[in-house]
Amino acid sequence: MNTTTPRVFIAATRQNDGKTTVSLGLIAALQQHFPRVGYIKPVGQRFVQIEEQNIDEDTVLMDSVYDLNCPLRDMSPIAVEPDFTRKYLESSNNDALVKKIKKAFDRVAWEKDFVLCEGSGHAGVGSVFDLSNAQIAKILRAKVIIVSQGGIGKPIDEISLNQALFEREGVEIIGVILNKVLGQKLDHIADFARRGLKRKGLELLGVIPHQRILSSPTVGSIREELNAELLNENGNIRGLVEDVIVGAMGVHNAMPFFRRGVLLITPGDREDILLAACADLAGQADEKMAGIVLTANLRPGPSVLKMIQSMPIPVLLAAQDSYEVASRVHDLTVKTRPNDAEKISLIRDLIAKNVDIEAILKAL
Repeated sequence: MNTTTPRVFIAATRQNDGKTTVSLGLIAALQQHFPRVGYIKPVGQRFVQIEEQNIDEDTVLMDSVYDLNCPLRDMSPIAVEPDFTRKYLESSNNDALVKKIKKAFDRVAWEKDFVLCEGSGHAGVGSVFDLSNAQIAKILRAKVIIVSQGGIGKPIDEISLNQALFEREGVEIIGVILNKVLGQKLDHIADFARRGLKRKGLELLGVIPHQRILSSPTVGSIREELNAELLNENGNIRGLVEDVIVGAMGVHNAMPFFRRGVLLITPGDREDILLAACADLAGQADEKMAGIVLTANLRPGPSVLKMIQSMPIPVLLAAQDSYEVASRVHDLTVKTRPNDAEKISLIRDLIAKNVDIEAILKAL
């Protein structure tokens, strides 16, 4: 396996800590020093089908943004399908999986100046099939950066757990990046987290301020989650949802919530609320709601449907009831998508301004 191309492995203390966000921004920052940067996510758990192959969705994102000039199957060599673990436990094939990862890395690293390797969670994820993140980092001979959420005590406790597993595999951790730190606490957390990490022999490489836009879903992603029908074509399906309101009250009590960025969830037979929303939108320009979800498959009558066609925001029709829609929107994992240009630009700026790239390169 290629052992000469510089590389780094991005891990996290848990899911949704911002590992992919950091990876996305780091590639842009690294390209200032290494013109040809490669990417690999050896084990993926969330994937899409492309040309009859299961490709990790983060790999699709990276390739779409950076045009990495490498086959997707090499950047995403192993997809953990629903029965993957059961099959492995029935007939262990670890040598074959390791060989597949090594060959994929060689192809990814071909004619590249640097390779960014993204893990699939904390150090222990994948242990059940003998390919934990710690073991993969060892296989790839990569040093590690750990990403954790903002704070002091809890993040350092979780980082210490991960540190123990990486050290057991003989993998070096070059530092930590804290993500989603509240702006007013940025300096305070940076100061004390740096002190706490230093006691563990770890460097603080960056502190990234929380940006609500990065954790806000788009109307389009909610449509996909609910498998909802789009009832009109006028609205911005990529608009961000900043707040969610369930229209289960009287129309006069609902109207104060018709604000910028709000997703209104209401049964499809609440025509009074729909009429009020339409009237409210008529006098707005940039302060429009993000969208409306009509629930319980209650399709409005012809006259209201005609009105919906003229509304300047997307209106969805979902099969689920209002409670389930609200719960699923609340629990939705927000992932950056290739067409999220505003988010991607923000991520690049955040990493460039708040992560010590020179310290990373020096440690490597």
